[in-house]
Parts: sequence; structure tokens; C-alpha cells
Amino acid sequence: MTPFIAEVLGTALLIIFGGGVCASVSLKKSFAQNGGWIVIAMGWGLGVAIAVYVVGQYSGAHLNPAVTLGLAFNGDFPWNQVPEYVLAQMIGAMIGAIFVFLYYLPHWKETEDPNVKLGVFSTGPAIPHRFANLLSEILGTFILILGILAIGANKFTEGLNPLIVGFFIVSIGLSLGGTTGYAINPARDLGPRVAHFILPIPGKGKSNWGYAWIPVIGPLLGGSLGGLFYKAVFKGQVTQSFWYVLVLTAAILTMAFLVEQRKNDNAQVRSKVTI
Repeated sequence: MTPFIAEVLGTALLIIFGGGVCASVSLKKSFAQNGGWIVIAMGWGLGVAIAVYVVGQYSGAHLNPAVTLGLAFNGDFPWNQVPEYVLAQMIGAMIGAIFVFLYYLPHWKETEDPNVKLGVFSTGPAIPHRFANLLSEILGTFILILGILAIGANKFTEGLNPLIVGFFIVSIGLSLGGTTGYAINPARDLGPRVAHFILPIPGKGKSNWGYAWIPVIGPLLGGSLGGLFYKAVFKGQVTQSFWYVLVLTAAILTMAFLVEQRKNDNAQVRSKVTI
């Protein structure tokens, strides 16, 4: 199996288990409906572990463009393979989302709320706020990459490492997932969102493209910073890339803050005019 096929298959499995648990808990007339956030976090975490077990020996099981970037910035992955991996991850995520759609085929019609249906495929904010939502995705992915690199630096009984990574994902979901649904993976969000857009889901509504950039840009920045921070602090190798990415992250966060502030100011003005 080639690394490309492995990343396609592994990412598809990740979405099958992750999107599947979201569908199981959210869609009407599912036996697991209203299972709760703990069930969702466990489903995603164990889904990551299974996918890593299946394809880890073939591609390293990145399953996430942010992980690929983080490893590349840390010096553990060749840059010339980054585009291939990211493309494979996007394809795999779309395939996984289509699988979930077909698996739960009669449940889409039974579920009236279009936002619930979209939530099976992609993430969204508990409280819409561009700056805070972007910051959540950056910090969550930063922690993800630091944790993955730290876990990889330890020696475990053979075969145990993927399970530890899976429980780490569960931990992130339980502790940091309540703000934006913890995409922490551009392919995990964008691939299924595209699938939601093109699939004939009954009463599906819009795909919320206005928010879609946050779970893509945030994880890419957070993953890059995580790899560069690990390299600087744990390896003692501070590179110019660290400062470039740090400044870029600060600039994008500043723009998000200003846009959100302007939005709030406009809302206050409209409120006063209405009164």
C-alpha cells in the first residue's frame, strides 16, 4: 500500500467513526440519540486509534493536514510529500462523509433541523465569535501537535502508541471541544462540508461557508506553531520560520478581532436606531 492510499483510507476511517458517532447521537430515531458529548469524544478518539492501527505502518497515519505541517516544521517529515498527503486526506475525508450519509440514509428525512444534519459533517461555534472561535482552533491544534510529538518521544509497549493517541484526542474533546466542536483538522471539517454541500440530503439547508475558513486556517496555524514550538523548546532549535508563523498568526487573529469588533459596533448602532 502506498502512503497516498494509506492516508486516503485512514482519513476515511477517521470520518466514518467520527462522523458516524455524530450521526448516531444527533439524528432522530437512532438508538444512540442524545448520547451526549462524552460519547462523541470517545467515538472520535477511538476512531483515530483504529485508523492509526490500520494505516500507521504505511504512511505514519497523519490523517490531518495540521499534523503533516507540524511534523514538517519539526523536521520529521519531508516538505515535498506535504501536498500529496494533504490531497489524500481531503479525498479520504470526503469518502468517509459519503459513507456516513449512506449508512444513515433513512434518518436524514426523519431529522427536521438542518443544523443538526450539518453538525454530522462539520463543526460550528457554540457562540459565534470570529476571534474566539479562531483562537480556540489554533490553541486546540497547538496542544494536539505538542501532545503527538511528546507521545512519540516516549517508548511504549509495542502497539500501544495509537491507543494513547486516541485517548489524547478524547481528552482534547472533553476539555477543549465545547467551544467549536474541536475540528483541529482542516480535512476533517472541509472534506465533509464539501460532501454536505453536494450530497442530496433531504432538508439539509446551507453548509455555513461563512464559518468554514476558521476550522481550516486555525488548525493550520496551530499545527505549524506546535511543530515549531516543539522544535524550539524541546530540541533547542529556534528557526526563522517560528517567528514568521508566530507573526502571521498574530496578524490573522488581530484581523479577526477587528472584524468581530466592527460587527458588534454595527449591531449596537442598529439596536439604537431600532429603539
